[in-house]
Amino acid sequence: MKYIDFDGSKCKIENGQDKLLRRLYKSVPGRMLLKPLVSPFVSKIAGTFLNTAASKFLIQPFINANRIDMSSYVRRKYSSYNDFFTREIRPEERMIDYDPQHLISPSDGKVSAYALGENSSFQVKHSEYTLQSILKNRNLAQKYKDGVAVIIRLTVDDYHRYCYAADGVKSQNHRIPGVLHTVNPVACETLQVYKENSREYTVISTQHFGDIVQMEVGAMMVGRICNYHQKGTVRKGQEKGKFEFGGSTIILFLEKERVEIAGRFLENTKRGYETRVRMGQCIGYAVD
Repeated sequence: MKYIDFDGSKCKIENGQDKLLRRLYKSVPGRMLLKPLVSPFVSKIAGTFLNTAASKFLIQPFINANRIDMSSYVRRKYSSYNDFFTREIRPEERMIDYDPQHLISPSDGKVSAYALGENSSFQVKHSEYTLQSILKNRNLAQKYKDGVAVIIRLTVDDYHRYCYAADGVKSQNHRIPGVLHTVNPVACETLQVYKENSREYTVISTQHFGDIVQMEVGAMMVGRICNYHQKGTVRKGQEKGKFEFGGSTIILFLEKERVEIAGRFLENTKRGYETRVRMGQCIGYAVD
């Protein structure tokens, strides 16, 4: 996968997850394996096991394989693999930009940004999606026509807790069930992934950025979305929830002429690069 760091330096990395998914999605035997792998039955079994003490043996090999610096995280013993996967980072490791005019990234990950044209559609690695098909709400989709979609893809080595992108009043959580597929870009070359994934979104009414849709998308296998709050007032940087085991994605839908997305994200996406970000970094500016 091709990335550009927040400071502008380029890198190309293919980790173990990328290699495995390429085999699954790019070969006939691999694609035959996908159907049972993403079934609710298999997902439930995997989730149950990963929440048991018996799964702890997976932790250290995972740390070693992904070169995770554990000094960045709150030090404690883990009761299961999933307890480790949803580990909490030290507050000083993720500094939140509290400028009220700045929109922040709600999570660590790799960003792609798309201006939504007349047909209210956007692309993720050559697969096209409409606002209506992902939101399942015609009126809400119309509201974001000609706006911007910011897609933040998390891989298994990222921090899997996430926060609110801005201060505001949030709606209830809207859950859309679906078959759990991976959100790795390799998958998007053969399947319209987001149409099949389970997802959950809320609308955050803000003073400076209009109404923001913040959507969490589950991933292959377990991919469980754990959001903490229902309707109410929320704060930028406040922890919103966490993903249990599996790579995941967060999407922000922004109204037309309410947020100016930092130019590097749109330009990098056009050039075929994702941009690495950390939770709390500024990704856009309020349009007065």
